[in-house]
Amino acid sequence: MSVYALQSVTGLGVFCALAWLMSENRRAFPWRLVAVGLLLQFALALFLLKVPVARSVLFALNGVVEALSEATQAGTSLVFGYMGGGPAPFDVTAPEHAFILGFQALPLVLVISALSALFWHWRILAWVTRGFAWALEKTMRLGGAVGFGTAANVFLGMVEAPLLIRPYFEKLTRSELFMLMSVGLATVAGTVIVLYAAIVGPVIEGALGQIITASLISLPAAILMAQIMVPGDEVTETGRVEADLGYHSAMDAVTQGTAQGLALLLNIIAMLLVLTALVALVNIVLGTLPDVAGGPLTLQRMLGWIFAPLVWLMGVPAGESLTAGQLMGTKTILNEFLAYLEFARLPEEALSPRADMIMLYAMCGFANLGSVGIMIGGLTTLVPSRRQEIIGLSMKALVAGTLATSMTGAVIGILN
Repeated sequence: MSVYALQSVTGLGVFCALAWLMSENRRAFPWRLVAVGLLLQFALALFLLKVPVARSVLFALNGVVEALSEATQAGTSLVFGYMGGGPAPFDVTAPEHAFILGFQALPLVLVISALSALFWHWRILAWVTRGFAWALEKTMRLGGAVGFGTAANVFLGMVEAPLLIRPYFEKLTRSELFMLMSVGLATVAGTVIVLYAAIVGPVIEGALGQIITASLISLPAAILMAQIMVPGDEVTETGRVEADLGYHSAMDAVTQGTAQGLALLLNIIAMLLVLTALVALVNIVLGTLPDVAGGPLTLQRMLGWIFAPLVWLMGVPAGESLTAGQLMGTKTILNEFLAYLEFARLPEEALSPRADMIMLYAMCGFANLGSVGIMIGGLTTLVPSRRQEIIGLSMKALVAGTLATSMTGAVIGILN
């Protein structure tokens, strides 16, 4: 085993130990569930990344990204003209600056949201989710409701997935509620998976398959982290859960999906604008201070120092941990979208291929402060009676989600 792989193995142990130190009941360490969770992570990673047939299928998904991007550009070109990727009515002297994120890339969210709603209406995603839920119930002994709710996070967001188990939400135990919150923050929704793949596609081969794999691997990691931090043996038995999002027809699904996608699109645009402005403002203020360690003080450098030990434990080489730590800090303090944008813009020599893969997987989750706010708002609206409990568990869930994706990064570090 290489030195870097030993780093990653050490990281897995440290991440579990950190979760145990924050546990509400340290005497109730779920040894069996942790073992099963780790085995599931490695089994999924080995199957999806090392088995030739599965690997070929995942890499072939890049064609899906290209097809969806091309189809979206047809719409943006019609609506926004040359700003949306259509032919320019003048000679373009600097084509490298012709790409406009808000008009050409982000509208992909609208198309994916509409398609997701349509696939739910046709029961395609519902049956796939039910399969994941069955596997989680059998291997990790989850109750029917929480099993289905956590599995749905692979395709839906951290607010939409709980809607599927709304009738059972009041009955969930504290441990199950925390598990649902942690999984929501450790995975990403299907509506943004293709968008992230489109962003990192130029620097990562088979980006869509890699990001889907990352979200899948983080699912059992989040469950085991949640069980370590908030242990609980009681299981809410509910039997079969109906996956109904209330679509009355295919056109109704497309209409509602588009409306939901528009809300998400506007939120992404607004958050990108505000967060980028705030980072610039902080850096302007920090720029008035004396240089530190041979360079001007910036928020990115400070985040790199804070998160460097975390990414080193995942298996990132020490010489690259500051750069990788900046990415992880941006993902946690701001959001994963900005982190992936920074990741795609890094010079080719900034990170080694090993560090590239680890960070691609480690950043694939909604565990950031903004998402915690969204989750609190969504869940407290869903079940007002548990408002204080949800708020009390929210920051702990942020830690659990971050540790879960860190475990996923470490698993990739071991396999690479």
